[in-house]
Amino acid sequence: MPAKGSTLLRRGIAVAAALPLLTLAACGYGSDKDEDTSKVAAEGKKLSADTVRIGYFPNLTHATALVGDQEGLLQKELGGTKASYSQFNAGPSEIEALNSGSIDIGWIGPSPAINGYSTTDGKGLRIIGGSASGGVKLVVNPDKIKSTKDIKGKKIATPQLGNTQDVAFLNWIAEQGWKVDAESGKGDVSVVRTDNKITPDAYKSGSIDGAWVPEPTASKLVAEGAKVLLDEADLWPDKKFVITNIIVSQKFLKEHPDVVEAVLRGSVKTNKWINANPDEAKAAANTKLKTLSGKELPAEVIDPAWKSIQFTDDPLASTLNTEAEHAVKAGLLEKPELDGIYDLAPLNKVLEAEGASAVDDAGLGVK
Repeated sequence: MPAKGSTLLRRGIAVAAALPLLTLAACGYGSDKDEDTSKVAAEGKKLSADTVRIGYFPNLTHATALVGDQEGLLQKELGGTKASYSQFNAGPSEIEALNSGSIDIGWIGPSPAINGYSTTDGKGLRIIGGSASGGVKLVVNPDKIKSTKDIKGKKIATPQLGNTQDVAFLNWIAEQGWKVDAESGKGDVSVVRTDNKITPDAYKSGSIDGAWVPEPTASKLVAEGAKVLLDEADLWPDKKFVITNIIVSQKFLKEHPDVVEAVLRGSVKTNKWINANPDEAKAAANTKLKTLSGKELPAEVIDPAWKSIQFTDDPLASTLNTEAEHAVKAGLLEKPELDGIYDLAPLNKVLEAEGASAVDDAGLGVK
């Protein structure tokens, strides 16, 4: 890949890091310490670290973390080790925090995880588990767009240059036989990089004709009269693709494997509770969102959004590799070396103890 790929990747990271706040967040630079909901350490034995610093986004595709935080399910598994939470508004900011040691573990999307691993030559992070699949839709103005062929010539928003949804949309555009310059977003379709927080207003004003976005932004647009033209899940085998992973700094994993295992155990038990109690889990996630943003999601937004997300411990590793290939094909990333990006041994240990099946790293695990 010529130098252009790495230049675009750097620009994508820089643009994403400089963007205003994303969906539902009311934070300052990069993150916001959630002091009110950092649960007091539970009774029990303290593990090898006094505190584990956990990062996540305040949106529904990170609901495992939202619910695990709100219900104290992560803290319960940590015993006397305190869980301290920070919220992030963009993947690059969370990766920066992980690399600087400001957080130890995070929930994050596949593109930032790939970028974070690649830009540190495989030394910064490991993906240690899955969290969610799906929850991404192409929603459009039904007065202007009746079918997929009508997307040509229209203005469609994605959250950030080079983010997971941006890459997916660019790949879909290419599959239609249309051409778009990845960096500028100009071509047969106008790709308008728009902060999720303001995308609904952009849609209402008519400055965009639709958006390829995650939940709950997609359902917010539908509440404003947009229609779902395509669910990204329909483009993937078995309708599954990774939207959220769990990552850890390699330093923390090496020094505190017991803490990492406890967080994973909490995540597995949280996902089990979410899937067994969807209504209660949805309410818990919404309560946490209200705590973080001052406003809960209305039923007409959270109900359809929640139904489109699958909560899973499986990182769906083969789909991450495919997403990396899409970024390379779009010219946003030089071909990455992803061998070793996964270490699923701690997760599989937890799953075995829970009587669940092991998950696979698609040949991209540590050797």
